[in-house]
Amino acid sequence: MKHMTISVLAQSCGVGVETVRFYQRLGLLDTPERPLGRTGEGKTRRYGGEHLRTLKFIRAAKTAGFTLDEIAKLIALDETNDRAQAHQMATIRIQALDAKILELRNARRALKKLADSCISGAEERCPILASFEPMNR
Repeated sequence: MKHMTISVLAQSCGVGVETVRFYQRLGLLDTPERPLGRTGEGKTRRYGGEHLRTLKFIRAAKTAGFTLDEIAKLIALDETNDRAQAHQMATIRIQALDAKILELRNARRALKKLADSCISGAEERCPILASFEPMNR
């Protein structure tokens, strides 16, 4: 059953119409045909449940950190139910997220140390500002 306009589809997933069109251009989301009216002119395209499901899938995969290329592969895997490949892709993504979490924790720890030094006023210059100063100044 196709009943949604592109704007309703976009709004249902919290994205803009241009985002839907972008995903269509990339081949991530099918573009429905325009139904012909009595005069032979094209009417408004209508989107259905499968479009909504695919768009929600794309949004969820993006939230998990997958790239659009990886999402295209996941969509293809969804059609074949290739669990082994999907598992491998998820495992790689988890490793990348773990590395990013470690990087953010280290950045937080370093910034916290600078902030604590800054508030103590022990140094002549604010250590936060000094640490971000260009080297060739």
